[in-house]
Amino acid sequence: MRYGGPTGTLAVSGLDLKIDRGEFVAVVGPSGCGKSTLMKLTTGLHIPQSGTVIVAGQEVTKPVSIVGMAFQNPTMLPWRTTLENILLPLEIVERHRHRLRSHKAEYVAKAVRLLETVGLKGFGDKFPWQLSGGMQQRANLCRALIHEPELLMLDEPFGALDAFTREELWCVIRDLHASQDVTIVLVTHDLRESVFLADKVVVMSARPGRVISEHVVPFARPRDLDILYQPAFNDMVQRLHGEIATARAAA
Repeated sequence: MRYGGPTGTLAVSGLDLKIDRGEFVAVVGPSGCGKSTLMKLTTGLHIPQSGTVIVAGQEVTKPVSIVGMAFQNPTMLPWRTTLENILLPLEIVERHRHRLRSHKAEYVAKAVRLLETVGLKGFGDKFPWQLSGGMQQRANLCRALIHEPELLMLDEPFGALDAFTREELWCVIRDLHASQDVTIVLVTHDLRESVFLADKVVVMSARPGRVISEHVVPFARPRDLDILYQPAFNDMVQRLHGEIATARAAA
């Protein structure tokens, strides 16, 4: 994938990655290695100049409606309540639009259940400015899941949060993955986050990005935050850190 025409920046090249249904995969690597480009290719926001992207058995040639996305900035519409923001994808995704009109109460009930799942029971009528950053990100996760996506893409969703809120949301994502029938791809710079949450950690090279290694996370689920202080956990984090440092040096 190249930006800026034939002589522009080559973001990713020779990228080969397979993710199984229901798997939780974290993608890490040096800054600018193409992690976010990988996300955009997977969701159909970008189409590769060469090669093929397959999602749920179908080649990606346009934006994919079975994907939910959450970014570092929740970007909630300030004039809509939390509940109305969560329902927004249903107004956009064509296969849900008509059903929303005739079955709105059903979708509202689902949104309320999602809010309860992420610890925001009773906040559906609040506006974004009435929520903290962590609460907005929880609502953002609900919005990404409201249309029952088969694939959830998370692009640095906790990067702007303080350490305690970030760890709380790790547990929210852990529990959502356990309870929802969804495949998750997490793009992150936080190696502890990747090892805590993922089934597999994929390490990318410096630009142009390609996969240089894949690591199965050996720790049983469910994982509690206590694991962050165990030697085996930190050993894996250090190994990943070493690989990324080597990739940066080789750039």
